[in-house]
Amino acid sequence: MWDERYDEGRFAYGDAPNDFLVEGADLLAPGTCLCLAEGQGRNAVWLAGQGWDVTAMDQSQVGMARAQELAQARGVAIRTEVGDLTSYDLGVGRWNTIISIFGHVPSTLRKSVHRRVVAALAPGGTFLLEAYTPAQLDAPGTGGPGDSDMMPTEADLHEELAGLEFLVSRELMRAVNEGEYHHGESAVVQIVARKPKGD
Repeated sequence: MWDERYDEGRFAYGDAPNDFLVEGADLLAPGTCLCLAEGQGRNAVWLAGQGWDVTAMDQSQVGMARAQELAQARGVAIRTEVGDLTSYDLGVGRWNTIISIFGHVPSTLRKSVHRRVVAALAPGGTFLLEAYTPAQLDAPGTGGPGDSDMMPTEADLHEELAGLEFLVSRELMRAVNEGEYHHGESAVVQIVARKPKGD
């Protein structure tokens, strides 16, 4: 499915970065950055242009190829890795920042990924996420997976990301205009969370 979507000749979700990512960038720790389920690279390329050392991962080889094309067109360098979130090794204490933008997976896998995110952040590292909430099911056709199990609430994220300090945490309705597949008034959850630096 994803290879086909990303091979349609255009950027399925646009080539501009996610609005919340741009808004929250000042809160993010500089340095190494991992973009999870990054699709065609729009967020990774923007972050690289802002000075982050970016690795983008996605299960779609086509998507990662498009990400490299976009990076080249914008004059920045990113690393791309094709992988499956069920088995992808995030490492331990490896990343200053991790990003997840509309990366919807079944809740069992999401909980596993978020446990790994907490472990993978360096002390002082930050995690930024935007996702559709179950309330998005009341706005069909504007985006999202159409399965409430794949759509976290704010409370879910606080539980799954235990150990992080939340700098931003909110559910809201907002206009999303990100390509053909994310377009319209949408129910989202947004978080920026930081791993304590310790003593």
